[in-house]
Amino acid sequence: MPVHIIVMVELISSDEILHPASGKLLDDDEIIVIVDDSPEIVVLLQAYLKKHNLRSTPARSAAELFELITTYHVALVLLDIGLPDRDGTEILSELTENYPDLGVIMVTSTTDIHVALDCLRRGADDYLTKPVNIELFYHSVTQTLKKRRLAIENRMFQQELQLNNLRTLFLHHLNLKINSVYLDARELNKVLQAILIGITSNEGLKFNRAFLALFDAEETLLKGELAIGPGNHQEAQKVWDEIQVKDLKLQDLFSYIGTSLAGKDVIVNEIVRSLAIPAENSSHPLVHACRSRKSILVEHGAAAVDIPAELIATLGEDSFVIVPLYSPRRALGVIIADNFVTKQPIQKTDVEALELLAGQASLAIEHSTLYADMQAKINELELVTLELEESKDLLVEAERYAALGQMSAQLVHAIRNPITSIGGTSRLLSKRFDDEKARKFLDVLIKETEKVEATLNDLFSFVSEYEPQKSVQPLFPLIRRSVMLFYTIMKRQQITYSLDFYGADPLIEMDSEKIRQVFLHLIRNGIEAMPDGGTLTLSSYQDNSSVVVSISDTGGGVSDGELEHVTDPFYTTKIYGTGMGLTLVDQILGQHEASFALIPNDDRGTTATITFNNMAAT
Repeated sequence: MPVHIIVMVELISSDEILHPASGKLLDDDEIIVIVDDSPEIVVLLQAYLKKHNLRSTPARSAAELFELITTYHVALVLLDIGLPDRDGTEILSELTENYPDLGVIMVTSTTDIHVALDCLRRGADDYLTKPVNIELFYHSVTQTLKKRRLAIENRMFQQELQLNNLRTLFLHHLNLKINSVYLDARELNKVLQAILIGITSNEGLKFNRAFLALFDAEETLLKGELAIGPGNHQEAQKVWDEIQVKDLKLQDLFSYIGTSLAGKDVIVNEIVRSLAIPAENSSHPLVHACRSRKSILVEHGAAAVDIPAELIATLGEDSFVIVPLYSPRRALGVIIADNFVTKQPIQKTDVEALELLAGQASLAIEHSTLYADMQAKINELELVTLELEESKDLLVEAERYAALGQMSAQLVHAIRNPITSIGGTSRLLSKRFDDEKARKFLDVLIKETEKVEATLNDLFSFVSEYEPQKSVQPLFPLIRRSVMLFYTIMKRQQITYSLDFYGADPLIEMDSEKIRQVFLHLIRNGIEAMPDGGTLTLSSYQDNSSVVVSISDTGGGVSDGELEHVTDPFYTTKIYGTGMGLTLVDQILGQHEASFALIPNDDRGTTATITFNNMAAT
């Protein structure tokens, strides 16, 4: 009886045998290929496989088999040895070498044990001889498919385990970088680049693109800062080509990032820099994610919150995930990731892994912010020390001049009236005496009196009035330097001070030395008004036409009656005061077309205000 008739009998006689369900042995796009030049056998095997929900297709030659392999996802080959164009054992060797995930069962009429062993050595999963026992055939097919699926899943698990190990190692290096280096702006940028590459790398989270947006220092604007990934489909894999050539791993990225990546990903960085959302726009998904501290998954333009069409148009993608960056103190920004090229759906596990990296990014940003704050405090202390060192001689000289000014004013005040009387009387007597000898003595007295008056005038002009040497200069540094001169005195008297300067540093046309004298006088007055401690506050605000500087103390204050005379020469409320300080202030500010006022505070103390012309208005 012909072989194919025997096979037919075997199959028909076994139709009543019950078999367990085949289960999910094939994926939806996978098939089994029956390679045999006998149409009757192919028809019977196809019918049996179809009965058990196993899709199959025939191939009558080796050429047809390889064409099917390149066209379809072939899971299993039922291979006959005797084919018209090639020997089945040669085909077997080629299949096992080039397609390791392919299952191969030899179904042949050759019963030679040596041939069977040779096929198994070449990689065949089983060897069945015709006529085929149907139960043995079904068992061999299902076991081969199960073994194949287990092998594929095992390899996938190993790859996933390896990827998880690489990610863990990357996070370890990331933590070491964050915890072992003070993150200035440059170092922070490198860490953030590494995180974005970790998000988009094949060894990382495998997203196609990643965008970073951060709040500005005032937390008023959420602005795009950095992005990595192809800007269009033609640029896909450009980022990784160079890295793969150098065989770099994730943990090597910190030494690689910098100039080597400069100028790359121009398109995505243009996209991210176009993102600018006001912080007050709480309904925008990027701001909403920050404020709520919850991730938002957008699928085909739909999400738990409304997604603006402009955002989708800007990104050029309608499926992406938004993950917030935040610290215990404040919201920091967001990371946006998508699969712009592959269009792979974003899974929940992808979002969770991205949230893990976002936590590291948040830690790095907060670390950098704290470092910047600390550095600012150090710089301020260094500035105080430098100012004190450079200005201690100037302060001593200023105090000496102040003492000399006190003495000069007291001398002028005490001597001017008697000398004026002596001089006037001498001139009057000189006109009435005819005695030449007496007039000679009176002339001497008149001349010497004039000398004393001239000396007193020179002494009165101790603070000489010269033409101011004006130039356009920033105002705030001058105020800071003036305050620093009194740092030690304020500390000794337990006086705290604050500088509340807002907005851009105003430019003022001024003689810096004369305006410095103004601030020194007013700051000294405020300190002297608080012998038992208090608070000295220097603040500034500006509008289109003027710049106003206020110096406020918490001392005893000045009465309304005293305010009327504060700029009068020699008027003073101090026991040893000269009464010339505020007169000089008023005089200098007049030379600068500026105004000056003293205002009593509502609770206690006094506020001195100086109003300059705003150069920005001109």
